[in-house]
Amino acid sequence: MQIEKILIVEDDLIARKNLDQQLRKWNYEVKQAASLNDARRHLDSDSFDVIILDVDLPDGQGPDILKELQNQRQRPMVIMSTGFGTVDSAVECIKAGAFDYLIKPTSPQQLEITLKKAELFNQLVQVNNYHNTSDEDEGSELLGRTEQMKQVRKLIRTVARTQATVLIQGENGTGKELVARALFRESPRREKPYIKVNCAAISESLIESEFFGHEKGSFTGAISKRLGRFELADTGTILLDEISEISLPIQTKLLRVLQEREFERVGGNRTIRVDVRVIATTNRDLKQSVRNNEFREDLFFRLNVIPIQVPPLRERLDDITYLADHFLKRFSRKNGIKIAGLSQRCQEALLKHNWPGNVRELQNSIERGVILCGEGKVLEPEHIFLDHSGFIPLDSSALNLRHGHGSESSENPSGSGTQESAHNGSTPVPDPTSDPDGKPIPLADLERKQIYKALQFTENNKTRAAEILGISIRTLRNKLNEYRDNGTAAPGENFGDED
Repeated sequence: MQIEKILIVEDDLIARKNLDQQLRKWNYEVKQAASLNDARRHLDSDSFDVIILDVDLPDGQGPDILKELQNQRQRPMVIMSTGFGTVDSAVECIKAGAFDYLIKPTSPQQLEITLKKAELFNQLVQVNNYHNTSDEDEGSELLGRTEQMKQVRKLIRTVARTQATVLIQGENGTGKELVARALFRESPRREKPYIKVNCAAISESLIESEFFGHEKGSFTGAISKRLGRFELADTGTILLDEISEISLPIQTKLLRVLQEREFERVGGNRTIRVDVRVIATTNRDLKQSVRNNEFREDLFFRLNVIPIQVPPLRERLDDITYLADHFLKRFSRKNGIKIAGLSQRCQEALLKHNWPGNVRELQNSIERGVILCGEGKVLEPEHIFLDHSGFIPLDSSALNLRHGHGSESSENPSGSGTQESAHNGSTPVPDPTSDPDGKPIPLADLERKQIYKALQFTENNKTRAAEILGISIRTLRNKLNEYRDNGTAAPGENFGDED
């Protein structure tokens, strides 16, 4: 990660000016401070990538600054500067959070090596911080034994080793992100950063900053410099998920990045150059979007160097039971519930369903079935709720769960069973679409209740809740904002401002 701004904190005028001269020769932006108080003034008004900090200063010890920086979310890396007599002190500073130390007088070679190490370390830290706050796929396999999926995997192997831009198209839930991840893992860049941007989940006002980063003070709330996703992906790969969702003005700026591999941060005038492989996904027909003037034609051609079309599940029927069996085993292990398998009725129901949500819908349906089925039993159609629009009865009475295991009673108070319980011995599941009197619940109320139940079930993990409900994270956020704005959010149920 490129270092741009360096603060020299050194009371020796000659040493300070020598450092300044050498750093400017290498095109770094440099500020000088002769004391701790001078350094604090610079840090209050500007952002720095690196501080070269003397151990002994007129108004205190350099390590005092180290302590003050510890609580900052984005703090600069600190390189201590010391004479031979205080090396032990510098080592103590390393233990306290400094990156490295230089011994005075500092040679240009020593300085250059230390800064190069700092750049590499900074990139590792920034990318790691990004991945620590990113959603990772639970299953990374691109599964399927049909000829269509074999051809997709063959194309991935052919394209992955190149540097070509790839456009992955397909309906929601078909596995476009898995195709992108496979391209990355089989590429020469697999040991480099892999950065994802969900274009549909980022608001229009923030997406430019997410893409390209921003400088401190460039807008309200920009309290420090922030690196954008393209910069984080330098030397690696960036995935632009649902690229069709970005506005035309941002498309124009993105086109420049694809053409020139350069950009400026929001509020900055320094040109940042990156070496990035671009993979994009979309669930729309981009050619039609171009005809509708919703997507730039030149950007489409830039993205569509290598097109990969991921087939919908309804076109790969032979994969349905194969995938269902795979998901059944995965979620049985995950939840500690032993399931006997898929009944013939369940297999037939799976094959008859149209699967508008594709593999994601199938995965969520099987996970739901594993949880509702019960220990040692066979999965039946009623456990996966294919006829209930994907809504899940998440209250404990319907689940009959005991800390994630399928402990349940197959008898009702009257001793009589429903048609389903007589058929397979499982507990009848209440109809979640009706009130206690049998009157249908309005669709809007049913939708709202199921959204809140999904959030409760996932402990307010919006991404996971959206997957369970079979909707996009953007749709979920819009619904939550709608409930809050129109006052239909029940007390204690407003999840809209939390993650």
